[in-house]
Amino acid sequence: MKAQAALLPVDRLHLSHGPIDLIIGADGARDTAFRAAFARFETVLEELMAELPLLRQPVGTKPNGKIARRMYQAALPHADGITTPMICVAGAVAQEVLAAMVDATDLTRAYVNNGGDIALHLTDGATFKVAVAGPDGQSLGTVEITSHDTVRGIATSGQRGRSLSLGIADTVTVLARTAAMADAAATKLGNAVDLPDHPDIKRANAQSLRDDTDLRDTPVVTHVGRLSQAEIERALERGKTMATALENVGLIDGVALFLQGQSQTLGLPETLKQIQKAPQHA
Repeated sequence: MKAQAALLPVDRLHLSHGPIDLIIGADGARDTAFRAAFARFETVLEELMAELPLLRQPVGTKPNGKIARRMYQAALPHADGITTPMICVAGAVAQEVLAAMVDATDLTRAYVNNGGDIALHLTDGATFKVAVAGPDGQSLGTVEITSHDTVRGIATSGQRGRSLSLGIADTVTVLARTAAMADAAATKLGNAVDLPDHPDIKRANAQSLRDDTDLRDTPVVTHVGRLSQAEIERALERGKTMATALENVGLIDGVALFLQGQSQTLGLPETLKQIQKAPQHA
């Protein structure tokens, strides 16, 4: 099947091809930007498939493709013998399609949303509001990103997401300088929220769950039982400790970590600090 494009209400563009599904918006020369987005998108899947075996290997050899190189650069700071460039494929694709739009025409504001991993372009005082919600969908407030901020990427990961996770965070939302950086960090922080030896946390070999996973025989979480408040706090603190380290070296700008009705935040506006006191859900 070829790449598909459709206009959505409120002047948005929907692009889809195989597993890739993008929602795109732009303020400025919108028609030119949308044409550029589709032209670049048509080649994305083929480009990634050409280097897929290498991209599923732990970070090491530098790939050749433009998107693959974005993935490699964002994954490299997290290299540990297990992490592969696939850790940030969604963010890198969003970032690449956005770059094609920006190169094609002048835009004051644009975004590419790849399944919740978002690449942003903001100029001339433009802003982008991000709604922060808990795993149950409850709204917890918004973060406004301005053209003066360094944040240009947003990503969400966790045990309740689409991908396999080594940790137990329900969700982790990260703000970073690029979408690929945010995507990589969200996955690593979701993995860091954990209680490694807890008897009510079940794990299985990744390949036993998905034969196409790049995690091979790494144990991933399949079930998290009800945890005590102290256990939740301890798991979240592990994630926040890693988040602080990532923030200190410029790999993230902010994060919200969620687990069983509790949360921790770092680098987010004061109005969102109260979400860490959210009640537990039965």
